[in-house]
Amino acid sequence: MDGKIDLLDFMQKNFRQDYSMSEFAKASGRSLSTFKRDFKKISDLSPERWLTDYRLRSAVELLRRGRRVSDVCFDVGFKNVSHFSAIFKRKFGVTPGEVRKGLPIK
Repeated sequence: MDGKIDLLDFMQKNFRQDYSMSEFAKASGRSLSTFKRDFKKISDLSPERWLTDYRLRSAVELLRRGRRVSDVCFDVGFKNVSHFSAIFKRKFGVTPGEVRKGLPIK
Protein backbone atom coordinates (compact mmCIF):
# COMPACT_ATOMS: atom_id res chain seq x y z
CA MET A 1 0.00 0.00 0.00
CA ASP A 2 1.29 3.45 -0.88
CA GLY A 3 -0.08 5.33 2.15
CA LYS A 4 -3.28 6.41 0.44
CA ILE A 5 -6.52 5.60 2.17
CA ASP A 6 -8.88 2.98 0.76
CA LEU A 7 -10.94 4.87 -1.78
CA LEU A 8 -14.12 2.78 -1.72
CA ASP A 9 -14.24 2.74 2.07
CA PHE A 10 -13.62 6.50 2.15
CA MET A 11 -16.42 7.21 -0.36
CA GLN A 12 -18.88 4.96 1.48
CA LYS A 13 -18.15 6.69 4.78
CA ASN A 14 -18.35 10.21 3.33
CA PHE A 15 -21.11 9.99 0.71
CA ARG A 16 -23.33 12.34 2.72
CA GLN A 17 -20.78 15.14 2.56
CA ASP A 18 -21.39 18.09 0.27
CA TYR A 19 -18.00 17.70 -1.41
CA SER A 20 -17.04 18.42 -4.98
CA MET A 21 -14.95 15.72 -6.63
CA SER A 22 -11.89 17.93 -6.05
CA GLU A 23 -12.72 18.02 -2.35
CA PHE A 24 -13.23 14.23 -2.24
CA ALA A 25 -9.86 13.85 -3.95
CA LYS A 26 -8.07 16.17 -1.53
CA ALA A 27 -9.74 14.58 1.52
CA SER A 28 -8.61 11.14 0.29
CA GLY A 29 -5.02 12.35 -0.07
CA ARG A 30 -4.99 12.50 -3.87
CA SER A 31 -4.92 15.00 -6.67
CA LEU A 32 -8.11 15.08 -8.74
CA SER A 33 -6.48 13.23 -11.64
CA THR A 34 -5.05 10.54 -9.34
CA PHE A 35 -8.41 10.25 -7.58
CA LYS A 36 -10.20 9.64 -10.89
CA ARG A 37 -7.52 7.22 -12.10
CA ASP A 38 -7.62 5.26 -8.82
CA PHE A 39 -11.41 5.28 -8.85
CA LYS A 40 -11.45 3.80 -12.34
CA LYS A 41 -9.59 0.79 -10.90
CA ILE A 42 -12.45 0.03 -8.48
CA SER A 43 -15.53 0.94 -10.51
CA ASP A 44 -16.78 1.07 -14.08
CA LEU A 45 -18.70 4.20 -13.09
CA SER A 46 -17.28 7.69 -12.86
CA PRO A 47 -16.91 8.94 -9.27
CA GLU A 48 -19.86 11.29 -9.80
CA ARG A 49 -22.13 8.53 -11.12
CA TRP A 50 -21.01 6.12 -8.39
CA LEU A 51 -21.75 8.74 -5.72
CA THR A 52 -25.23 9.44 -7.12
CA ASP A 53 -26.02 5.72 -7.37
CA TYR A 54 -24.76 5.05 -3.85
CA ARG A 55 -26.85 7.91 -2.48
CA LEU A 56 -29.94 6.62 -4.30
CA ARG A 57 -29.46 3.04 -3.06
CA SER A 58 -29.01 4.38 0.49
CA ALA A 59 -32.21 6.40 0.07
CA VAL A 60 -34.17 3.28 -0.85
CA GLU A 61 -33.26 1.65 2.46
CA LEU A 62 -34.28 4.72 4.47
CA LEU A 63 -37.54 5.13 2.57
CA ARG A 64 -38.43 1.48 3.16
CA ARG A 65 -38.08 2.19 6.88
CA GLY A 66 -40.76 4.87 6.54
CA ARG A 67 -38.54 7.95 6.65
CA ARG A 68 -39.96 11.13 5.11
CA VAL A 69 -38.84 11.86 1.54
CA SER A 70 -37.46 15.32 2.38
CA ASP A 71 -35.49 13.96 5.35
CA VAL A 72 -34.06 11.14 3.26
CA CYS A 73 -33.12 13.53 0.46
CA PHE A 74 -30.93 15.64 2.73
CA ASP A 75 -29.69 12.70 4.83
CA VAL A 76 -28.12 11.00 1.81
CA GLY A 77 -26.45 14.15 0.49
CA PHE A 78 -28.86 15.71 -1.99
CA LYS A 79 -29.60 19.42 -1.69
CA ASN A 80 -32.90 19.66 -3.56
CA VAL A 81 -35.97 17.46 -3.06
CA SER A 82 -37.38 17.90 -6.59
CA HIS A 83 -34.00 17.02 -8.15
CA PHE A 84 -33.70 14.01 -5.83
CA SER A 85 -37.21 12.84 -6.70
CA ALA A 86 -36.63 13.24 -10.45
CA ILE A 87 -33.39 11.25 -10.57
CA PHE A 88 -34.80 8.66 -8.16
CA LYS A 89 -37.77 8.06 -10.46
CA ARG A 90 -35.51 8.00 -13.53
CA LYS A 91 -33.32 5.31 -11.93
CA PHE A 92 -35.96 3.16 -10.22
CA GLY A 93 -39.17 3.81 -12.18
CA VAL A 94 -41.10 4.85 -9.07
CA THR A 95 -41.06 7.95 -6.89
CA PRO A 96 -39.45 8.08 -3.46
CA GLY A 97 -42.92 8.48 -1.96
CA GLU A 98 -44.10 5.30 -3.66
CA VAL A 99 -41.13 3.37 -2.25
CA ARG A 100 -41.91 4.81 1.19
CA LYS A 101 -45.46 3.43 0.82
CA GLY A 102 -44.09 -0.04 0.02
CA LEU A 103 -44.11 -0.17 -3.78
CA PRO A 104 -41.22 -2.22 -5.19
CA ILE A 105 -38.56 -0.60 -7.33
CA LYS A 106 -38.49 -1.73 -10.95
